[in-house]
Amino acid sequence: MFDWLQDLDLPVDFKEFDIVEIRFKGGRKEFFRNASRLPLVTGDAVVVEAGGNGWHLGYVSLKGELVRLQMRKKKVEPDNKDLRNILRVATEQDVERYEAACNLELGTMFKARSVVEELRLKMKLSDVEYQADRTRATFYYSAEDRVDFRDLIKRLAEEFRVRVEMRQISLRHEAGRLGGIGSCGRELCCSTWLTEFKSVSTTAARYQNLSLNPAKLSGQCGRLKCCLNYELDTYLDALRDIPQVSKPLQTQQGDAFLQKTDIFKKRMWFAFRGDNNWVMLSTDRVKEIQLLNKAGEKPETLQPPVVEPAPVLSVQEHVEGSLDRLDDKMKSGKRNKRKKKKDRDKATPASVVQPKPSLTVPKDALRPRNEPKPGPGSGEPGNTLSAPVEGEASPGGRHGRSGRRGRSMSTDAPRAERPAPRFDPRFRQAPPTGGEATPGGAPNPDSGSGSGEGRSGRNGRSRRGGRRHGGSGDAAAASNNPPAAS
Repeated sequence: MFDWLQDLDLPVDFKEFDIVEIRFKGGRKEFFRNASRLPLVTGDAVVVEAGGNGWHLGYVSLKGELVRLQMRKKKVEPDNKDLRNILRVATEQDVERYEAACNLELGTMFKARSVVEELRLKMKLSDVEYQADRTRATFYYSAEDRVDFRDLIKRLAEEFRVRVEMRQISLRHEAGRLGGIGSCGRELCCSTWLTEFKSVSTTAARYQNLSLNPAKLSGQCGRLKCCLNYELDTYLDALRDIPQVSKPLQTQQGDAFLQKTDIFKKRMWFAFRGDNNWVMLSTDRVKEIQLLNKAGEKPETLQPPVVEPAPVLSVQEHVEGSLDRLDDKMKSGKRNKRKKKKDRDKATPASVVQPKPSLTVPKDALRPRNEPKPGPGSGEPGNTLSAPVEGEASPGGRHGRSGRRGRSMSTDAPRAERPAPRFDPRFRQAPPTGGEATPGGAPNPDSGSGSGEGRSGRNGRSRRGGRRHGGSGDAAAASNNPPAAS
């Protein structure tokens, strides 16, 4: 035990407890009275009175008020007259004599074992302890039955010339005196701090769901491990929340049998007959199924119905919103448009035919340079396109291509309505045919052969059919129209 009061300053008028705990070989501890009030410190070597005659050497393990608590725990009265006294603090000579006596113990033990074998005694000699003054030797042994060792004592006393004391100890005490390393990798508890050995039964292993394998449950002493009792109370408290499954759980799929239980995590594993797949259930679910079976009902499966948890938004999504919100809006907008279009198609009857768009050209639309503007007296409206007259120059560009392909510029054919082109001042309206004079009196430079040549030259970029029609049209215009009067 650690003395946590040794560094505290005690009051001046305080009287320290006069009993000290002394440790000997093998972890054996006894209480001695410090009648001389020696200033002792934990770990000091002291000389104490032996049980018979002589003295022995030990080390201070505990002093002060903690000794009072330790005596109360071991049920030792402070006024007990059997408590022996501490003689003095050990000197160097005392320590040397004690070490010399300890060196004799190993050889004495082997000789004593040979004597035991000669006498054929059913006992196991485990340790020998010499008194510091070499007047007495204590032999520790273990045996299952009662042993008559009167002859053994005589032989040992004649052999070693000392007083012999035989002391029987249990297997646990024997392991504590010998020491060793346990299966946990640490030094044995019985050789370090454990002084009281409580009985251990296999019930403790059952409560902790341990396999009842003697090789794993037994320690170096050959008995059940003392550490099985360390966590037993914790397991008993945890088992209060674990339901007792005395019979299999009944479901519509069959009977499920208990395979394993995790006490601290409160989980239980069940399996159907002939199925190697285990199903993990919580203790609450097992209790629920047991209540259903008690009421005469059988659930469909062992697992509870799955309930999808509500999505939990993070702080960033709360502040900035979801990054997919724009995509969701675009998708919803497309769906709404498609839905509206389907609704319009359903609302429109199939018998109603939409009128075809008329191929009309606004008045301000662009006209080809070589096409004359229809006069007010002509029967043609001013905003419709007519087919070219035979012998007249066909327009170039797009219209020249249409002439080559053999397509007429008829307004009867349905064509897609095109947007009106922008007005360009470079293109002027062509004057009426016949070479009429301009309001200023000067002849129109665009009329006559010059106009035909210009148009033919400009329209010469068109294809072969357009150039051929354009040339004949210019020649006919030059021969039929007289020159303008000066």
